[in-house]
Amino acid sequence: MAVLSKIRNRSGLLLIVIGFALLSFVVQDLFTKGLRSQSKNVGSINGKDISFEDFRLKVANVEKSGQNGQQITSIQAADQVWNQETAIALITDQFDKAGIRIGENHIIDNFKKDPNIGQNPTFLNKLGKFDLAKFKEFFSSNPEQAAALKEREKDATLNAKFQIYSTMVKSGLYTTNAEGKFKYSQEADKVNFDFVSVLYSTIKDSDVKVTDADIIEYMKKNEKRFKSEGTREIEYVLLEDKPSSEDEKEIKSKIDALLVGGIEFNKETGVNDTLPSFKNATNVAEYVGQNSDKPYDSTYVTKQDLPAQFADQLYNLPTGEIFGPYINGKYYCLSKSMGKKAGAKAKASHILISWEGTKVPTKKEKRTKEQAKAKAESLLAQVQANPSSFLMLALTNSDDSSAQQGGDLGYFGPNQMVKPFNDFVFNNPVGKIGLVETEFGYHIINITDKQDAVRLATVAQKIDASEATTDALYTKATKFEMDANAKDFATVAKAAGLTVNPAIKAKPMDEAFGTIGNQRQIIKWAYSNDAKEGSVKRFEVVNVGNVIAKLKKINEKGLMTVEDAKPQVEMLLKNKKKATMIISKISGKSLEAIATANKTTVQNVPAASFDNATIPNVGAEPKVVGTALGLAVNKVSTPIEANSGVFVVKTKSVTKATKLPKYDDYVNKLKGNAAQGAGRIIPALKSNAKIEDNRVDFY
Repeated sequence: MAVLSKIRNRSGLLLIVIGFALLSFVVQDLFTKGLRSQSKNVGSINGKDISFEDFRLKVANVEKSGQNGQQITSIQAADQVWNQETAIALITDQFDKAGIRIGENHIIDNFKKDPNIGQNPTFLNKLGKFDLAKFKEFFSSNPEQAAALKEREKDATLNAKFQIYSTMVKSGLYTTNAEGKFKYSQEADKVNFDFVSVLYSTIKDSDVKVTDADIIEYMKKNEKRFKSEGTREIEYVLLEDKPSSEDEKEIKSKIDALLVGGIEFNKETGVNDTLPSFKNATNVAEYVGQNSDKPYDSTYVTKQDLPAQFADQLYNLPTGEIFGPYINGKYYCLSKSMGKKAGAKAKASHILISWEGTKVPTKKEKRTKEQAKAKAESLLAQVQANPSSFLMLALTNSDDSSAQQGGDLGYFGPNQMVKPFNDFVFNNPVGKIGLVETEFGYHIINITDKQDAVRLATVAQKIDASEATTDALYTKATKFEMDANAKDFATVAKAAGLTVNPAIKAKPMDEAFGTIGNQRQIIKWAYSNDAKEGSVKRFEVVNVGNVIAKLKKINEKGLMTVEDAKPQVEMLLKNKKKATMIISKISGKSLEAIATANKTTVQNVPAASFDNATIPNVGAEPKVVGTALGLAVNKVSTPIEANSGVFVVKTKSVTKATKLPKYDDYVNKLKGNAAQGAGRIIPALKSNAKIEDNRVDFY
């Protein structure tokens, strides 16, 4: 309140200040945001710029079309287009370097693979084959369609070139007979060896220290594995826009008043109106319309569809009686029973037998109406004789998608099915099996259940925050923002009785913000030129409240942060240090001496191969098995730094695999791996490309 008083006392001066502030904001916006953004492309790939205007149009088209029929956000669309543009730029550069050229035949072949063109009746000859002459004639006489085709030619050209390029890559990944033979030996050569191991787990993790400097040094040696596009760490306080206890009491008092009725002043007529109670209201639908935040619903509802907590009370409520007040979700409710109806909902299964010409898209077989009727009557006779066979007969015969559920259609209400189907189900008892005809075909119907339902008139008033509560929240949030800009964020939050949520690590094009959902505005602010480490800003989030965010840390593009790398690297580095400690203590020329010195035993692996390099009770250790395979018989190895510990091995025998007349099976195995090479082209090119992504300036 003190803050508001000061503002009121200086209102004249404040208007002038606000005027100048707005002017400076607009000017600054023009020079920083406007000029900066307009002068940039959305990004570049290996020095080739991507125009924002072209990019924007493509994003808009993706937004309109959605993804698999689902609506997507502008950020999701921008990500999709960016990935496409990156891939096209990288692969096109390879086409040029490889000197790939295509002609009209390549483009036409690509068009023909599109069912909308290759199987379009307009372009087919009498034999049902694609006719190039008809194709060209159509577009020469339709200029507008020809213009659209020109755009599609770009995609067809790109696809045709990629087919040639990927074929070249696959051809280059040739698998030789020698490689097949080597693969065979990796699987079939067996080694019998003894070993002594000192596992890393024998040394406590607390006895080995890995510093941030160690992690950074390791990342620098493996830069490609630990690249980061840069992140922003944002911590925040949330002041939820929710009703106070006083707001709840006020709504409840309004609902309570409807139980008894009362007097209300009518502003239009200037006289008091007598309001009936909900129970005594003569026009219930009108009463609900005037007093409820939800419209009157005249449908019958089964017990399972009622609010679970109050289902028994509502379902068993006598006609004309009132239940409530009760809370259902975010509403205070009063419900009045308008009666119960027997068999209001039904459950049925059916077997659909359609014929050529019906509205059913997928038919198990072609048949005339007469053939369909004969089959339906035959199936009806079978299920009437043996009702338990219905499920299997539906599964194997029905033309409806419900066949997978044995024909089960679940529960439905009156008039949800076509009329003949509806009339049969609701005019017959449970257990009745019969045959009806509809526009979809012949239905063998089995009525499996019926449920009674109630009709309720419900007055529901939403428990919303009042204007006074919202104003108080806004004042508190504004004061918090001002204080947090001048003092320590956590200290201010604690004094205000608020919780600082753990920092969210956001990438430039992220939009998800913790439990609050998509909040692109907050992440975009964190990447703006105005936001520095320690900056604080308040955001109003619709249906949520006020979020006061603090930019805790800026992680620049380059190496991953130590915190992010630690889960991947720390244990690996600890094991390397443990290995050094273990190796320094290993002495002795025999396995037995080494085992005695390290208080362990000599163990044996009777038959291991490189492709099955598993040591019992230890796990996969290819380095250990590989060493044993290459070691002379009865020779003791030097210490081996392996996955789970340090090993010393002595090879007892190596059994070489029997030579085969040919190794085609093993060559084909390797060819299968090589065939996947084309799918790794784009990721490989991307890892070596110079990519500049400026999308955060525009989205």
